[in-house]
Amino acid sequence: MTDRQIKTFMKMAISLAKKGKGKTAPNPCVGAVLTKDGQIVAKGYHRKYGCAHAEVEAITDAKKKGIDTSKCSLFVTLEPCNHYGKTPPCTKAILEAKIKEVYIGTLDPNPKVNGGGAQFLQQQGVKVVYPILEKECQNLIRDFYCWTIQKRPFFYLKLASTIDGKIATSTGASNWISCEKSRKLVHKLRSKVNGVLIGGGTLRKDNPKLTVRLKHTSSTPKAIILTKHLPSNPIQYYLGSKRPQETIFFALQNKDNQKTINSFKNLGIKTILVPEKDNFLDLYKVASWLFQNQYYYILIEGGGFIAQSFFFNHLVDEFWLFLAPKIMGDQAGISSFWGRKANSIQDCLSLKLKKHRKVDQDLLLIFQPRD
Repeated sequence: MTDRQIKTFMKMAISLAKKGKGKTAPNPCVGAVLTKDGQIVAKGYHRKYGCAHAEVEAITDAKKKGIDTSKCSLFVTLEPCNHYGKTPPCTKAILEAKIKEVYIGTLDPNPKVNGGGAQFLQQQGVKVVYPILEKECQNLIRDFYCWTIQKRPFFYLKLASTIDGKIATSTGASNWISCEKSRKLVHKLRSKVNGVLIGGGTLRKDNPKLTVRLKHTSSTPKAIILTKHLPSNPIQYYLGSKRPQETIFFALQNKDNQKTINSFKNLGIKTILVPEKDNFLDLYKVASWLFQNQYYYILIEGGGFIAQSFFFNHLVDEFWLFLAPKIMGDQAGISSFWGRKANSIQDCLSLKLKKHRKVDQDLLLIFQPRD
């Protein structure tokens, strides 16, 4: 088998894995193909949490087609698991299928696996080759890395800005910087997350709904508000009056907020008090609580201070910037990021551009933090 063929087969497995993206949490998205005589003969991917893993899907597909799996090679984006979870170990299925060659994209960062699956297969006489297209396969499971290693959600950040980096005028007006198609994309992103997060300033200024306004979807992510001071009358806001049981407040752990918390509880609003850090909430405590309560994907839609706070605490995993072809020129306009001091360019946070696309007249730039 040539290097070109190996990479081609792994690319197909990567393409399959993407079909399960966002549906497998807290498991990773994984794709697999079986090949015979230089041709792909069966395919599979992990469709959603609790369903068969990619390797088993591919083996099942082969058996349905009457293919002898003992004469096949397996290509899989992530190291096969060697432990029992919701499903039996994939290594067991591979051995039962009598597959003699397994090509792996990247090893599993999960401490329960992390080389154990590959090593077990080798000990059983299976030829194991890895890594193949490792960076591409690792990029597939950046969310899984957050869950297994960092024990926190995968955070998206979304901002809509003018060319001169403003998200609102000096008077706070921001409707609408981005175009209608861009706003529809944001609602699609909302439909894929467990919670939409804003700051107290955005709550008070915009009184948002934070719902998904798309046809043919029933997705309703929780509304998450981070604020130093709990509002004295939460029912004056849409979230407090219309979505109390779908709203979570994180606020500073102090006497004033402790006194207010009972009125929130009576309305059915969950309220979490956390310690202070860097003149704001301890974001690591917030992230930890969300993860422990099975919030795996969070979309940050707050203003410039919230955006800056998450970024410089290294808690942004993917940044969606909708850049509108507009120049505000307002010296006192609200910037995309604010709240810290930088003495030199070396104090900047560097990103890498993952994707870009034109959305009507806007430009969508998707960034990731540098490794």
